[in-house]
Amino acid sequence: MNVEQARFNMIEQQIRPWDVLDTSVLALLSAVRREDFIPAEHKAQAFMDLEIPLGQGRALLAPRVEARMVQDLNLSKRDTVLLVGAATGYVAALLAHKAQRVIGLEADPQLAAQARTNLRNAAVNNAEIVQGDGSTGLPSQAPYDAILLTGSVAQVPQALLDQLKIGGRLLAITGQEPVMQATLHTRVSDKQFSSQALFDTLAPRLPGFAEPSRFQF
Repeated sequence: MNVEQARFNMIEQQIRPWDVLDTSVLALLSAVRREDFIPAEHKAQAFMDLEIPLGQGRALLAPRVEARMVQDLNLSKRDTVLLVGAATGYVAALLAHKAQRVIGLEADPQLAAQARTNLRNAAVNNAEIVQGDGSTGLPSQAPYDAILLTGSVAQVPQALLDQLKIGGRLLAITGQEPVMQATLHTRVSDKQFSSQALFDTLAPRLPGFAEPSRFQF
């Protein structure tokens, strides 16, 4: 496989047509080696338009979804970002190139260790991985300029929204199959939040988040 041709095709055929047009994000996708963050048994799928299974119901999102979410967070080099569901560290690496500091939360200890190794090997020095439950965030390091969830949740817990700075953004995929939306929540004031639906997609659930009761009385 010609790796660089496969990377080029991923960007031009999958990602750019999905309204990822920010040139800094497109350049980043060329520079950060996605294949280095893919489990060995799935490396041949590193540039394909699909989710890559990680076990325990977890998966890396399709490249176009990862890229669109990174773009739509609209980060600056001054931002501190909380990443919920760090997985193998790839999205943390992308965010680290756009922000001042990234803290990745990962509930699975094996994935957390893998993410730390991958980030170290990629010489990403401004991202750290913390093992912990993403649904409660990391209030000890709050407030954050941006929070990104790398899987779906039924709804965003207020505890996460409360860890945003005023003007801060949280991007998450919310809802139930077969209809989910990537939604950008912005903290307008101390008690007020706005939300904007960005695009429709589907994503595996992040662990540890509450599900609504299926029973109606």
